[in-house]
Amino acid sequence: MKDSHGARVDIVVIGAGQLGLAVAHHLQRAGLTRGARAAGGFVVLDDGPAPGGAWQHQRDSVRLRQALAVPDLPGMAAPGDPDERVSVAVPRYLGAYEQAFELPVVRPVRVRAVRDVGGPGGLLAVETDRGEWLTRAVVSATGSWQRPFWPAYPGCGTFAGLQVHARDVRSAADFSGRHVVLIGGGTSALVLLREIAEVTTTTWVTRRPVSGDRAPDGRGERAVDAPLDERLPVGAAGAGATSLRVSAQDPQGIDVGVPASLPMFTRIVPDGVVWDPRDVPPAPAHRAAGVLVWATGFRADLNYLAPLRLRAHGGGIVTDGTQVVADPRVQLVGYPLAGVPENRAPREAVRNLRRLLAF
Repeated sequence: MKDSHGARVDIVVIGAGQLGLAVAHHLQRAGLTRGARAAGGFVVLDDGPAPGGAWQHQRDSVRLRQALAVPDLPGMAAPGDPDERVSVAVPRYLGAYEQAFELPVVRPVRVRAVRDVGGPGGLLAVETDRGEWLTRAVVSATGSWQRPFWPAYPGCGTFAGLQVHARDVRSAADFSGRHVVLIGGGTSALVLLREIAEVTTTTWVTRRPVSGDRAPDGRGERAVDAPLDERLPVGAAGAGATSLRVSAQDPQGIDVGVPASLPMFTRIVPDGVVWDPRDVPPAPAHRAAGVLVWATGFRADLNYLAPLRLRAHGGGIVTDGTQVVADPRVQLVGYPLAGVPENRAPREAVRNLRRLLAF
């Protein structure tokens, strides 16, 4: 699509991952295409140099059979070869989807801030590193990949070895010869644990007990580590983290001799981690380690919305479905939302915008 810096559009979708593209598809089907209205239709801004969203950054070892969240986008089936690399298959799929439906994606564009500039219709200004778009509404679909969560833990700064977030692990072979303590009990942690256990010794630590001879079930269900009610604060402490539902029926199970997880250690020391001896009988209270891998999830990437002052007491953004209660011009998709399955969020967001903008 041709650049249009400073243009006015009805809707700006921020993020061209799966959910951002699904929103664009539903907007297009609703008749809101570029040039179809005086205000200029809609545009999708993406900060990646190429299609694919966060999928293009996955480790080469991760195959489609291990990815529990590659649903079909509306109008085009997702890739189906279970042995294909996620980092290749999904970006190719998303790129083909953009082209097939001629979606107005502009990249690379990094959104810096969204501000209320008032005026007729109450416009928002989307400020980017490539200019400004004025718009009547914004759909945030940036997910959480850009904000890996590193919990603050006693002694974290004293560790003499390597500390890395699971997001930035490129190959388990990089840890060969060093004992690895992997922290986290979500699906990605289990997949990574299996890879690391094939090349070196490991200690697995989780907040809740999880058995290493079981695998996440094929449904990929998620549970937010925060109370859910009819209006879920998005981006509050815990939002974006996942917990694990396990099943012994998955043939891709963690079956390479990884024991059940240990509880969280109490402190990090220069050469490893330590527990209160009462928490880990009969295991030793100290475990030497050369690497700490934090598979501790992500937080919602919503900092660019800060100028709108959307956060409620406690730090979360309160939503009614996908719609932000404090400002209905803002819709959120790609985040844990009470009562809204992730695959239905794009359709609901567009339905809300049709009521708000009357198109």
